[in-house]
Amino acid sequence: MFNRKNVTLYMGFILAGLIVLAAVLAPFLELCDPTKMELSRKFIAPCREFIFGTDHLGRDIFSRVIEGARVSLSVAAIVVFFSVLLGMILGMISGYVGGGVDMLIMRVVDVLLAFPTIIFALALSAMMGTGQKNLIVAITCIQWTRYARLARGETLMLKSAEYVEAAKSIGNNTFQILIKYIFPNVISKIIILASLDIGAIILYCASLSFLGLGAQPPSPDWGVMISEGKDYIQYAPWITLFPGLAIAVSALAFNMIGDGLRDLLDPRMKQTVRTD
Repeated sequence: MFNRKNVTLYMGFILAGLIVLAAVLAPFLELCDPTKMELSRKFIAPCREFIFGTDHLGRDIFSRVIEGARVSLSVAAIVVFFSVLLGMILGMISGYVGGGVDMLIMRVVDVLLAFPTIIFALALSAMMGTGQKNLIVAITCIQWTRYARLARGETLMLKSAEYVEAAKSIGNNTFQILIKYIFPNVISKIIILASLDIGAIILYCASLSFLGLGAQPPSPDWGVMISEGKDYIQYAPWITLFPGLAIAVSALAFNMIGDGLRDLLDPRMKQTVRTD
């Protein structure tokens, strides 16, 4: 039911839905080939024919922004999927088994978290080389730690619960307890974090692509578009303006979804809202 507490969630879903819809329908929405160069029409300001204008190579910016949504969302989805998968598995094992296993996994997490995410991803991308595949690997290598720490903390609280002790007493093994009893209670927190991470990952990808370590030209990546347009920002600001707005709106949309889901799914947050 619609109320003031979940208006942020609804607004986030609407914005994110429009972005995802644009990405899915990109072949039908694009006015022309986003990589096609035509120097005779370069630096055309936004007009009826080219609603976002054209860039220094005569490419339609609207088509490139729409195609860029497909690139950015696909990369963010892949990074989040593998980060959640790896982080949840290691985090739940660490929290439930404890001992040396917990110490080893958490020391690795602590070391990785000591580095700022963008700096670590930047270093890995520089070592592995440019390209989207290496970009995905670089960001995943640091992002999984967030999910591991969250999953471990929740597992530590849950493993001493009465229903978990009862499950042990009737013969459930470690795998069954983790899947049947721990996982369903951890996944809601993971979903909240994942929805917040999508916006951050879009920003990371755009930043690394801007620096030349992600997608490479002529790929219609938002970061690449901003990088290509920075030299013409004084007399053709639309080249960087529209991909920049796309990044900002995308990050805002998924952050709103994360905030809304946190209010909806986190009982502690609900309690805080009520007491305030």
